[in-house]
Amino acid sequence: MRLGAMHRAAASRVALPLLSDPSPIVRATATKAILSLDAEESAAALLPLLNDKDEFVRRETAYALGLTHSRSATTALTDHLLNDKEAGVRGAAAVALGRIGDENAVIALASVLAPQLSAPAKSKRKPETNEFVLRAAAVALGEIKNRAGTPALIAALNNEKFPQDVRREAARSLGLIGDPAAIPALKTASISEDPFLADLAFQALRKLSR
Repeated sequence: MRLGAMHRAAASRVALPLLSDPSPIVRATATKAILSLDAEESAAALLPLLNDKDEFVRRETAYALGLTHSRSATTALTDHLLNDKEAGVRGAAAVALGRIGDENAVIALASVLAPQLSAPAKSKRKPETNEFVLRAAAVALGEIKNRAGTPALIAALNNEKFPQDVRREAARSLGLIGDPAAIPALKTASISEDPFLADLAFQALRKLSR
């Protein structure tokens, strides 16, 4: 932790071997300690740990990869977003993808929110039900700001079975993306009985009208 706090490449290089330490807590802590290296070097060192047997290590690795902002991590993070057995890791992958901002992640993030729009009819992957993962996917789409994510966000906003916080983040992200196709759904949400959702939808509509 102290090596990471120095924010110096030389200190991060000393911490590199700790990514292979026998102790999961040391491996997990080292993921942040190496981030003063070049982004691509950091990402290359971290990527193998996405397959660590320990959930905590995988989760912290995903968060660390997001902090590198390296698009070289997009494919691996997308795979864990869709396939990791642990919700904490899936959620961390979604957060990281939003921070990286790679448009290549939009399809996967959208499929988390609205699998009916993108997944094959015979797909064996179960629909995502974890609130943290759903919310993180909605936030990430807003951070990436690609209009390809609009249909999934509209579906999430309209899905009354979703937790309210997920629908709120969908409204916020639609405002950030700025696609006029979202206006009808946002108008409906702006008169929602949930005052927080209504306000976020109203603010999104204001952004779209500028």
